[in-house]
Amino acid sequence: MKKLNLHRLLPITALCVAAACSAPVKTTTQPEAKASEWPRGVSYEIFVQSFCDSDNDGIGDIKGMTSKLDYLDELGVEAVWLMPISPSPSYHKYDVTDYYAIHPNYGTMDDFKAFLAEAHKRGIKVVVDLVLNHSGNGHPWFKEAAANPNSPYRDYYVWAHKDDPKTKGEGKTTGADSFNVNHWHSVPGSDYKYFGYFWGGMPDLNFDNPKLREETYKIGRYWLQEIGVDGFRLDAARHIFPDDREEDNHKFWEEFITEMRKVKPDVYLVGEVWAEAKTVAPYTKGLPALFNFEMSWAILKALQQGQGDSLAIKHANILDIYDDVNPDFVDATILSNHDQNRIMSEVNGDMNKAKLAAALLFTLPGSPYIYYGEEIGMKGKKPDEQIREPFLWDVQEKDECRTSWMVPVNSTEQTVTPVAVQASDKASILNHYKTLISLRNNSRALTYGKIEPVRLDNKAISAFTRSHAGETVLVLHNVSGTAASISLPANLANYKKTLFTNNNAVLDKNTIQLPAYSTIILKP
Repeated sequence: MKKLNLHRLLPITALCVAAACSAPVKTTTQPEAKASEWPRGVSYEIFVQSFCDSDNDGIGDIKGMTSKLDYLDELGVEAVWLMPISPSPSYHKYDVTDYYAIHPNYGTMDDFKAFLAEAHKRGIKVVVDLVLNHSGNGHPWFKEAAANPNSPYRDYYVWAHKDDPKTKGEGKTTGADSFNVNHWHSVPGSDYKYFGYFWGGMPDLNFDNPKLREETYKIGRYWLQEIGVDGFRLDAARHIFPDDREEDNHKFWEEFITEMRKVKPDVYLVGEVWAEAKTVAPYTKGLPALFNFEMSWAILKALQQGQGDSLAIKHANILDIYDDVNPDFVDATILSNHDQNRIMSEVNGDMNKAKLAAALLFTLPGSPYIYYGEEIGMKGKKPDEQIREPFLWDVQEKDECRTSWMVPVNSTEQTVTPVAVQASDKASILNHYKTLISLRNNSRALTYGKIEPVRLDNKAISAFTRSHAGETVLVLHNVSGTAASISLPANLANYKKTLFTNNNAVLDKNTIQLPAYSTIILKP
């Protein structure tokens, strides 16, 4: 593993002062020509059921999503990740019953092809959730396997006799991504149990079976070649094989990407592996993009504790670990997703902290993902339905797109300002997101740049430089509620131009005034 060159950290002294203020985001220079190119650009995660309803049945659908592509284009995203869109009995649709179809509530395959075409016209790539770790227990494979032990589909799943010791004595989870404590499930009238890591409605597929593996390649080829998607988000990528067979998991994804590249050489695969960098890194050979959960946890901790001094060092170390395995990996960074409490709720509704979280996401390394609604400050804490609530497009009487499949608990008009209202407010979190995304999209340094942490005497300040292809920026974030005054030493005195400032952060000669929860980005 590469070691972080701490002797290269740039020294700065910092003194706390006692004032904080808020103001609209400001950019004070014209951005560079567009620099980002997907998959290094910004992506946007959509729960279709909650996003936009086109036919007034209360359920978000593909036509509704198509009608909002201009919104996504204006936001500045270069790709969308769609949570599962295939038939399923559940609201979340992670228990797939047909891998080759669209859930009828969402529309038709023709609707989806039209969405793809319109997205591609706008330069927006489309990534779909591919759920291969398990099927639904309503899938024809499982129904036949459960009913007939001699079925050719029996070996598509994992079975054990009910008296087998491994089906006994459960009572603990084996990963951060599941609270299920019962992994073996009964079939009425049978002496055998099947393995389902997440719950009985999601029986795990048996990847020791070559025929099953070929089925998964066939599914992938269909969506890439016949339908034309740009790639997949791979659900539960760590659980293809049991946790004690980690190397088999790695090898499967290397096989999978090899097969997918036969039909689409530039296929994009992003994996879900809930773990720290040393566990995640080996997956980058087969899954060249992986979500950086570790940094999402670190950003939240920094905001909650008011200490940002270690963020850049931690991120640099993570990147070194990944780089040792696959130098071409894509670091898919997030603040939250459909399985995590929303960032606005995690910071207790503090708008300044939520805006700072976004500033951290778009200035630290990585290719950021936005969970739908983060850009308008939606709230939500588990249970899962309450972190997947309807998106607010306009005030209720004008919102023809708002879904009503559930009654929202967290993100109502009393707690969240709709898009149409925020759009005209320069100080809104929506316009904050737009500004930051535009800044990143037009900066080679912020899109591709290496990170060099800057040493501070103030633990509240996250400071670092980003450099790429002759462009360098100096970034400073105050993650605390106490303002700071920072004197730039001689070796940083050439950073005189303000590229971005928020919450009235300002450079005055060689001194930076950083109010509480503020950001400033400087360039030479």
